[in-house]
Formats: sequence, structure tokens, C-alpha cells
Amino acid sequence: MADLLLEVLSEEIPARMQAGGSEALKEQVTRRLKDARLAFDAEGVKSFATPRRLALIVPGLPDVQPDITVERKGPRVDAPEKAINGFLKSTGLTLDDCEQRETPKGPAWFTVTQEKGRPTGDLLADLLPEALTAVSWPKSMRWEESGTRWVRPIRSILCLLDDAVVPFRFGAVESGRTTLGHRFLSDGPYTIADADSYTATLEAAKVMLDSEQRRRSIEDRARVLARRAGFLRAPDAWLEAENAGLVEWPVVLMGTIDSRFLDLPREVLRTAMRTHQRYFGLSGGADRPPPHFIMVANTETADGGAAVVTGNERVLRARLADAQFFWEQDKRQKLIDRLPQLEGVVFHARLGSMHEKAKRVARLARVLCRWIDDANPDEAKRAGLLCKADLVTEMVGEFPDLQGFMGGLYAEANGEQPAVSAAIATHYEPQGPDALCPEPPVSVAVALADKLDTLAGFFAIDERPTGSKDPFALRRAALGVIRLIIEYRLLNKNEPPLRLPLGIAVEEALAGYGDLLPPEPGTDATKDALLTFFADRLRVLLREKGRRHDLISAVIEVGDEGDLVQLLYRVHALALFLDTEDGTNLLTAYRRAANILRIEEKKDGERYDGPAQPALFAQDEERTLQERVGKARKRAGAALENESFEEAMTEMATLRAPVDAFFDNVTVNCDDPALRHNRLLMLSQIRATLDRVADFSKIEG
Repeated sequence: MADLLLEVLSEEIPARMQAGGSEALKEQVTRRLKDARLAFDAEGVKSFATPRRLALIVPGLPDVQPDITVERKGPRVDAPEKAINGFLKSTGLTLDDCEQRETPKGPAWFTVTQEKGRPTGDLLADLLPEALTAVSWPKSMRWEESGTRWVRPIRSILCLLDDAVVPFRFGAVESGRTTLGHRFLSDGPYTIADADSYTATLEAAKVMLDSEQRRRSIEDRARVLARRAGFLRAPDAWLEAENAGLVEWPVVLMGTIDSRFLDLPREVLRTAMRTHQRYFGLSGGADRPPPHFIMVANTETADGGAAVVTGNERVLRARLADAQFFWEQDKRQKLIDRLPQLEGVVFHARLGSMHEKAKRVARLARVLCRWIDDANPDEAKRAGLLCKADLVTEMVGEFPDLQGFMGGLYAEANGEQPAVSAAIATHYEPQGPDALCPEPPVSVAVALADKLDTLAGFFAIDERPTGSKDPFALRRAALGVIRLIIEYRLLNKNEPPLRLPLGIAVEEALAGYGDLLPPEPGTDATKDALLTFFADRLRVLLREKGRRHDLISAVIEVGDEGDLVQLLYRVHALALFLDTEDGTNLLTAYRRAANILRIEEKKDGERYDGPAQPALFAQDEERTLQERVGKARKRAGAALENESFEEAMTEMATLRAPVDAFFDNVTVNCDDPALRHNRLLMLSQIRATLDRVADFSKIEG
């Protein structure tokens, strides 16, 4: 058995692409090994990624590809001589080497040959260039005449099968047995003996191959430095992974923030350090943020990193000086006075400017307050009008991640009402499945208005998500609307659920565009498409929360898809009902009735629908079922009107016994045509009654 070692050394790979590139290389190589019938220790496969290299170790490969028996079917024995000779020529055999076998079309000629396996090294030399070519990158480049593409220019390829080089060429680079260590902390090049010595050799050359090891090293050292300074380092998985992707030998250092910048808003400090410089901030300060930051260097220095820290402090000082200047300058002009500048900011070429969007959001937020208890319409309108004004501030121009948040701070500095400032600050939320939803009523109104306006506009001009493409983040906007509605009751426990009629809300959002949309925008079609889109997003959300997708589909088919809270109530009640013995048995009875109806309706060419005729009842089970169905239909209907969905399910459960008795004792497809027709109508009443609660045909299991 032999071990394969492959390393592609290149210029620096962006941190965000390393994990994907490493996984793609592993998948492409191992898939080709399997296709070549080369067995290996799948559990022992290791892949590595650093800023300068992707590496792969595949243990347990055979020295030679296994032999195989190849069987080929030829023409029939009585086929024309020309056909037989053509077959023999293609195989390189004679008729004496062939054998006759019986086939469904008569006896035919067959050949059976043994194909010798090739040496594994020869196979690897062919398949590895193919695997490298097939590795897909979000962005790649050409850097030499062969036209070979890779994420960054390749400097060397190391490829060994045990202690032997696997010779191949990828682009202008030939494989060998040497590699380089750390760019600054090692000499090199290094000759690698085999896969077993690879990791230790690079460790000695100041390269920590395992990205998770680098991340843990950063996390542990940062925690120690923060604790020594008397503070805490808030966990930040993204920043840890990002820094692990920027260095091959992490050296964690602490710097000091100039005290004159500690009065900046904390989020400004955090964004300047985290997003722009990849620094870790600290927590634990009382009135002011801790005066320190943590950075990750890619080199060790004789002075213990003092010069590196000084240089990074200087860079951060310049960045924060800009932020402080923007903060002071921006506060000199009120948000309301910035609105004319929004005319020059395009929302979409066909949907107007950001100023026009702000006016639409203001109008819609005021309208939505009808359904949000304690939401002040005037405050919602004011917040909607100002919510985009920070887009033309210097701070947001430099730190785009702070849009919305800075608007809230500037509104507060301008003397706006607290509810207005809070709504501006959070109107983009929630921006992801794990992001928190705003809680105050005015904030909810503005956040809903902003998202509904975006969705209505893009659906009206037919710029909708397709497949995996969603350039305007409409799926995220729809999910945000859904979460704002269904989580409102959870966040505001003293308030009633947010019963926002989405159909009306969408109509109001479309109406806000006025002349911007075509004269006949097809409002009804757009609204229907958008409501269907919301229903699909709700399915996705509930599936992610562990709810059964079939129950969601069953309820959406009969419920008001514009009332998300009602849909959730229905799903919950249906799930409880189906967990009972009565629910399970009634579902079985429904399927039996529906299956009979489907078969007979197809055979008779008509749909059975409508009341059965009591005069045609021949058995007590028919009369009992008719009576019980009538009562259950009436009582369940009243319960549904009152949104007492558990009560409606309880009424459905009363049908179990009479339905069972009907199927046990009544022959539906009897010889009497009138009797048969009447009994099929009885089955249709069972189907129609249950379908008022949910579309039971959608339920699985």
C-alpha cells in the first residue's frame, strides 16, 4: 500500500476561498481514484489549506490497479460476415477466441478478456492534472502562456506516491518533491521524503497546515491576552476563521487604542477594527470600550512583535481619525436636510431613487400601523422618511456596514423621538436567519415597510429570484417579513399576535409606486405571485425549524396564505391531531375514501360532489354517517371561523367511528346504480368535510 501526497503552492489564496478550494481538490481527486478502481483509506484522507497552499494526503493506495475481466457482446452468430469481421477487428481477436451464448434474440458471439491493471503512479500522472483542472473557484486567473487557470499563480507542485515523485505537468509547472516553508520565517526550499514527513517538515518551517489548529491557536492566545489586560474577548467565529486564513504561522499580539477615539460609538470602533483591519475588539469596559485590540501577525520578530504592534496602531489611528472626523462632520447636518441628496442615489433604474423609496416606505409604514398595536403612525412615517438618509453621510460612505445604525445615531443627535431613532437603526433587520428582529412597534412597522416595498417593486417589474440566483436578496427580504410577523408575539408577550393581512399590505406597497410602474402593472398577478413566494419561504422556514413539510403544504392549500399567524395555528393544531389515534385512523379513512373516489370518477368521467339523498339510504350506517358528517361540518366550520383550530380537529375526530362503521358494513360499488351513486356522494362529503380543515391529500405517512 502507498500514500499519495499532493501540494499546490501558489501566491496568497483569499481566506474566503481556502476551505472551498481544499474541499473541491479532495472531491475531484478522490472521485477520480474511485473511477480508476483504486481503493484507498477514505477515513484517513486529509486535506489542508493555508494562504499559500492546498495539500491532500490519500493513504492506502494499491501499487497497481486491479485486473478486471472485460466482456463484450458481438453480433448474432448468423449475422453477415462483414459485421462479424468488423467486431473481430475492433477486439483484435479471432473467431476462435470468441464464444457463443444464447440471448433473447438468438445465439451471439461474445469475447471475454483480462485487462491488466496499470501501475498506480502512471494512473496518477494522468488523472491528477484532470483533477486540478476541474477544481472550481469563485474567481480564477491566467498568468502564463498555457492558459491554465487557478485562483492565484502556481509556484510549485509537490506530488509523491510514497517516496517516488509522480511526474506530471499542470500548466507550465512540473511536479517534484520540493516545497517552500513560511515566506519570512524559513529558508527552503525543502525536500520532502514522503507523506509521513510532510507535516513535520512544514511545522519546522513555520507552517501550521491545519486551519482548525491555526484557529484554535488564535482563539486561545487572544483569550489569554485579553484576560491579562483585565477584559474579555467576545467570541467571533468568522473573524477567527478569517485570520486563520490570512496567516501560516499565527502570532497573536495586543495593541492599544488611542484614548481620544474611545468616545466614538462602539459599533464604529468595532467595524473599523473588525471589518477593515481584521482586529479583535475586547469587551468588559463600563462607560467606555476597552482601550485595546488584538491582532494576528504572520511573522515572529526579534523584538517580540513591538514594531508590528506599533505599525498596526498607526494604521488603526489613521482609520479612527477618519471615522472621528466623519462623525463630527455628519452631525452638523440634520437627516431631514439630507433628503434632497437621496435623489442622486438610485434604488433601481426602473423603481426610482432612494428619495422616492424613502417616501414610499414612510407612507407604507404609516398604513401598517393599523395592524400593529401601540405603533404611532406619525413616528412610523417620520422614521420611514429618514431611514435612508444616512446613505449620503461620510461615515456610511466609508463604512457601508453601518448604514441604518448610523442613521439611528444621527437621528438621536438631531433630537428625533427615541422610537424614530430606534426604527431607523433597525429597519434593515433581520438580515439573516439568526439575526434578531426589532421589537418596538414603530421599528417593526418601518422594517416591514422597507422590505415589502422592495419585494413589491421587484416582483412588479419581474425581477424575481430564479434557481440559485437572487441578486436583490428578495428571499432574505421575504424571510425577514415572515419573521417580523410570526416572532412579534414571542418578543412582545403583552401584545396580541401581529395579524397583518399580507394581501392588503402587498396591494398598499404596489400602490405606493404610482406612475413608476407601467400603466397596467398586473397588480393582481403580482400580488398572487408574491403571496405564493411568501408561502414558499414559510415552508422553508418551518422545515428548518423541524416542522413537517407535508403538514405545511396541507394547511396552506386551504388556509389564508396572507395570514401567517393563522397558518401557524393550523399547522400546530393539525400536528397535534395527527399524533392521536383518532387522527391517524381518520387519515387512513380519508385516503380510502379519496382513492375510491379518484378511481370511480376517472372511470365514470364525472366528479362526485354534493349532498347524498337520504331517501336512498339502505343501511343504518349510511344514515348515522350522514348525520354525524352534517354536525361535524357545521361545528367545525364555526370553530374555524373563530380560529379555534384544536376544537375543529376535535369535531373531525368524532367522525372516526361512523366512518369506520360505514367502510366495514357498506358496499360502495354495489350493483344498484342509484345506490352506488349516492354512496359515492357520501364519500365526497367525507372528503369535503376534512378538506375544510386541511388538504389531507398532501399529508404523508
